[in-house]
Amino acid sequence: MSPNSNMNFTDLGLVEPLVRAVHEHGYDTPTPIQAQAIPTILSGADLMGGAQTGTGKTAGFTLPMLQRLMAQPAVRDAKGRLPIRALILTPTRELAAQVEESVRVYGKYSKLSSMVMFGGVGMQPQIDKLRRGVDILVATPGRLLDHHQQRTLDLSHVEIFVLDEADRMLDMGFIHDIKKVLAIIPAKKQSLLFSATFSDEIKALADRLLNQPVLIEVARRNSTAELVAQKVHPVPRERKKELLAHLIKSGDWHQVLVFTRMKHGANRLTDYLNDQRISAMAIHGNKSQTARTKALADFKRGELQVLVATDIAARGIDIDQLPHVVNFELPNVPEDYVHRIGRTGRAGATGEAISLVCVDEDIFLRDIEKLIKRSIPREVVPGFEPDPNERAEPIVLGRMTIGVGGTRRNSGGGGGGGRGASPRNGGGGGGSGVRRAGGGGSASSGRASPAAPRSTGGGYGGGGRGRSGR
Repeated sequence: MSPNSNMNFTDLGLVEPLVRAVHEHGYDTPTPIQAQAIPTILSGADLMGGAQTGTGKTAGFTLPMLQRLMAQPAVRDAKGRLPIRALILTPTRELAAQVEESVRVYGKYSKLSSMVMFGGVGMQPQIDKLRRGVDILVATPGRLLDHHQQRTLDLSHVEIFVLDEADRMLDMGFIHDIKKVLAIIPAKKQSLLFSATFSDEIKALADRLLNQPVLIEVARRNSTAELVAQKVHPVPRERKKELLAHLIKSGDWHQVLVFTRMKHGANRLTDYLNDQRISAMAIHGNKSQTARTKALADFKRGELQVLVATDIAARGIDIDQLPHVVNFELPNVPEDYVHRIGRTGRAGATGEAISLVCVDEDIFLRDIEKLIKRSIPREVVPGFEPDPNERAEPIVLGRMTIGVGGTRRNSGGGGGGGRGASPRNGGGGGGSGVRRAGGGGSASSGRASPAAPRSTGGGYGGGGRGRSGR
């Protein structure tokens, strides 16, 4: 099915209460992934979705999930509690909160209840809500398993399971937790897997989770959004902060999302910008949930000029018409570049993605251009010309180095140590042996419903649980 300007949500088979909620939220025309995913999920089929950020993916699975649950009222247990019938697993707290908000927004005229569950906050309020019963649970893996181990939740009645941001889940070392969750929930269920990129690991996970899934892709694999204007500013290694402040002031930029590799780098950059009278806050795994929530809220309201984020913490940032994304440091995993710049140019809006690149990162820039199959325009800012005598140096990642002269070019994670850069986590997503849905289309037509935000796993990787998802 290909979306067109005359299609509306009723045409997709959605019932009136859901269509009314969508319209009240300001959306009339389904995006390509919504046009394909909604009928597929309503049919009861398993689904594997490949979609860039900003395509309306969250509404694409939330709306049909709500309708399927509305059609079959829950049967309460002997104590009168509602069973958990839908489980949505996300890699980070911010994304979990964003998805659960979408469930509430679109389900406002249903009688279904939902809750969000993540670490970094007390368990008792979550236990109290579980005791009252919820239909739909949105959770991060670590806290979900904590509750399971304490026997404070029952997942034996799950009918629909959604694994969101599957590629980032694997990057963050959640594969073992995912396998534990799959062992807990019923084998007979409808399963939906979403991933921005495809790899052998994702294919293996899909083969285990999905039963003859329909494959839906709405953008070329590992492609960048067409409406994002990309630009590279070559700059001396020690003058990046100065150049960033210059660009923000001279361009009168507001709502600027800036990516750094490491948590301490985000803190130092935030301090520098505030010293330059540019309002900035940092969000990363070491910040409390309260601080992260406040920073995101201030940024969304436009009260904060700059939000400096590590890749993991940037998930959950879902802002219409975010104008500027800046790579203060290029990621060494090229797929992460695609995810980062997907924060702008969302759902038909235009945006600008600027990368400040020093000589140490030239090798990463070449990998990125190879992946996206295009050369990114270079533009030297007067007064910030690169030093022709500056030579590339390896970037320190804790106990190893990457880049020119480094031990590894693309790292697979690691701790938060080191002073030069942060661990980067490799990325991918997968899929063969699946039924392919018709259509395709651009990921930018129409105004998208809120989509699950996209970012990556800097600072935590390796096996076991990433702290951000706890």
